[in-house]
Amino acid sequence: MKRSRTEVGRWRMLRQASRRKARWLEGQSRRNMRIHTIRKCVLNHQRNSLLFAIHSI
Repeated sequence: MKRSRTEVGRWRMLRQASRRKARWLEGQSRRNMRIHTIRKCVLNHQRNSLLFAIHSI
């Protein structure tokens, strides 16, 4: 089944756009994950330092 040039062009454009959106989303989630892990790390650090402070008293 032969497609017309415009149809092929439109299809390619759509695919490219969706791929770009997917990549962008992936980047966002990765960035959010990094923020999340940093925050979790900081929280754990605070909790641990509190525990040690209580133990040392």
